[in-house]
Amino acid sequence: MLYSKSAEYGIQAMIYLAVRQSEDPVLISEIAEAYNIPQPFLAKIVQTLVKFNLLKAVRGRHGGIMLAKDPHEIHVQHIIEAIDGPEPDEDICVIGLDPCSSSQPCPFHNKWTRIRSEISYMLNSEDLADLAKKVQIKHENMMREKKSSQTVS
Repeated sequence: MLYSKSAEYGIQAMIYLAVRQSEDPVLISEIAEAYNIPQPFLAKIVQTLVKFNLLKAVRGRHGGIMLAKDPHEIHVQHIIEAIDGPEPDEDICVIGLDPCSSSQPCPFHNKWTRIRSEISYMLNSEDLADLAKKVQIKHENMMREKKSSQTVS
């Protein structure tokens, strides 16, 4: 796995908010229910995202959470790093050999370096607005397919 379950839930919550495009705060319970995430677990993830200024918490009767920045300014890598921390050091060997570096590579080092580079590029090139749009289109297509299969039956 490239990132934790916590990061996955954080990405889902951020996408939910970006798809909603609401200027009103959204309750954590609403997001937890939409993605079937345990609410206390999501609340802790949200605290972290607030701390890293990716989300804004609004207190009070009409409180909840909302994106702290424009979704075009937030990349998937920002969410993962906020929750899981920065990428591990490149000198940590993926197959557990020590030492492992560019000067003393393990048998897998060069391949893993290229893979990490591709993953990093992908996560940094995808912003939250684009991702939310793709998720919304996929959801709409699924609903259309579901509707058309019901009319055929």
